[in-house]
Amino acid sequence: MFTFNIYLRFFFLIVLLPIAVYLSIEFGFWYSFPFYLFWIIFLVGYILLGTVQSAAKKMEKMDFLAAEKRLKMTLSPKLLFKTNRAYYFLLRGTIALNLKENEVAEEFLLKAKDAGLSTGNEKAMVHLQLANLAAGKNNWNGALMHFRSAKKFKVTDPQLRDQMRQYEKALANRGVLKSAGMSGRGVQTAGGKRKRPKMR
Repeated sequence: MFTFNIYLRFFFLIVLLPIAVYLSIEFGFWYSFPFYLFWIIFLVGYILLGTVQSAAKKMEKMDFLAAEKRLKMTLSPKLLFKTNRAYYFLLRGTIALNLKENEVAEEFLLKAKDAGLSTGNEKAMVHLQLANLAAGKNNWNGALMHFRSAKKFKVTDPQLRDQMRQYEKALANRGVLKSAGMSGRGVQTAGGKRKRPKMR
């Protein structure tokens, strides 16, 4: 997917408006109209799309600090399109997990869960990560709750399905499933490698 360079976008936002104002004063509105139009397009694109896609490319290179810096260039996650807003929170949560900032990770993952992720894989992965965080705090009821939620979604990713099976075994070994009346069948415990969903 084509990603517009955020710094180039900022450059056009800074340059186009003064040019448009000058042309409007000197020659009239219709001479400046194309500059106003492109300035509005760049501004609206920045507000509604944010920097999610470019941050995702940094994530693919495992450059978490650069990805976090890029995400922070988003004007406001509340103004993003619904899908971009969900991915914004998901990326922030995933970055925090990799930086061992578990409290921050939990905050953003909960926001991603509520923001409306688009696929069952993504929804299940978020609940699985939240289950891992709960287990890390010995909150096994919370871990079980999120694991049950993860199992409700249609998971097509083979690696994620395997992680869920492994996580269920871990719960079974601790007796969590037995005490909750669940049979042991199938997600990886905290610290395991997770596959990030493709960005849309």
